[in-house]
Amino acid sequence: MKKYILTSLVAMSFVGCSTSDDVNTDQHATYNTTPEALITYAQKELSDYMTTPSVNENNFRLTMQYWQETIYVNESNYDFTNRNVSNNVWTDTYVNTLKNLDQARRTIEAYVPTIQETATWPGIKKNQLAVIDIMQVYTFQVLVDTYGDIPYTQALDIESYPLPKYDKAADIYASLISRLTTDINNLSTSSDGFGNGDVFYKGDIGKWKKFGNSLLLKVGIALADVNPSLAQNTVNQAISGGLMSSSGDDCKFQYLDSSPNENPVYQEVTSRNDFIAGKTLVDYMNTTADPRISVYYRGPIAGQYVGQVIGAPGAFASFSKPGVFTRDATTPGILLSYTEVGFYLAEAAARWGIGGSPATLYNNAVTSSFTDWGMTADAVAYLAAHPYNPANWKKSIGEQAWVAMYNQAVTSWNFYRRLDYPQLVAPTTAIPNAGGKVPVRLQYPPAEATTNGTNSSAASAAIGGDKLTTKIFWDIN
Repeated sequence: MKKYILTSLVAMSFVGCSTSDDVNTDQHATYNTTPEALITYAQKELSDYMTTPSVNENNFRLTMQYWQETIYVNESNYDFTNRNVSNNVWTDTYVNTLKNLDQARRTIEAYVPTIQETATWPGIKKNQLAVIDIMQVYTFQVLVDTYGDIPYTQALDIESYPLPKYDKAADIYASLISRLTTDINNLSTSSDGFGNGDVFYKGDIGKWKKFGNSLLLKVGIALADVNPSLAQNTVNQAISGGLMSSSGDDCKFQYLDSSPNENPVYQEVTSRNDFIAGKTLVDYMNTTADPRISVYYRGPIAGQYVGQVIGAPGAFASFSKPGVFTRDATTPGILLSYTEVGFYLAEAAARWGIGGSPATLYNNAVTSSFTDWGMTADAVAYLAAHPYNPANWKKSIGEQAWVAMYNQAVTSWNFYRRLDYPQLVAPTTAIPNAGGKVPVRLQYPPAEATTNGTNSSAASAAIGGDKLTTKIFWDIN
């Protein structure tokens, strides 16, 4: 991992910062900033990565066969090295998100309250540190689920560990559960948080508690096949702690209708005609008469939605396009949603009988997805035609989660790998490194091989090879 020196890197309407006027200081560095500014920036960077369809960073709309490229189809065929995708993901997460969160933590811990703040500061400090850590847990889970073993215990102390070791992914997961448990317990609604500096929840600690427990549910369910005992205990703990109870609890980043703060999907689809509908999802939704297709895509061809074969170039005018919502600069970025939580609950019920009836929870999750798109009334007929199948619950939940997570492609990739549905087929034109399969991980960044080669090589050997086909530790089926 490269050694970076940064706190906040951009000036935008979300972030304010100040620097010294001394001519001997670096005018491109931030020497004095607030934790609120760092939190806002880190939240935007995290949301940008999870949301963007940029082929330089996040190609999971292509991997999950929601979209297809028009002319340059490298990424649809799993060539992620040509654009240094992993290097960019590493920067998005470790540098722009985790390092800024860590700097916010350091700033808070070093802060000496005024006399007037003495009584309230301990509670505020505890809440702020818990919120920061919850966001770090979220980001580290994304990294583990993407790569497997990653730098963790030494990752953010670059001064002491300029070449951080890679920790075992299973050990990181155990640590994330422990951290989340502590963070949730430390949150108190009797004290304040980051206020408006917190774009996700505007300082609402009650919502952060729900988010923390919902994230704990997500971490727990990921372990279902590899460590069912820990998974069940974690899921039960999350449910008893209180989960998201409506879409009003969704963790979202609200984008603005002005540069540079527009939704990154809007920035991509309005600047170039690079994306069209992918045949796999379009055909599935046509076959199942799914009315959500009218918001997922636009431009029916001769009255029918048409997607291009995955991996093949296609003329922009000949196929359906990403939906109208992608052309709205203010469409929020979604980090974790009530709909997503609903599918985890359905899965927990199907696996272990936890939390209620699997069929009821499945219906709730699907209905929530319809509600997200303003189609609640259409859910009843759709569910009647596509009921929960207890004999093949992985197919029922996996396919419906795939459809529902259309605007959360990174999350969709997790459902796909854990449940093995939908049964996606790699294009015949895919690069040889994919081994004829849809990728189940990203390869480590080339920059790591250059700057942290010994540790990177050891991690590659430990996980069974740095390949697109090497499964993450929890993906054992």
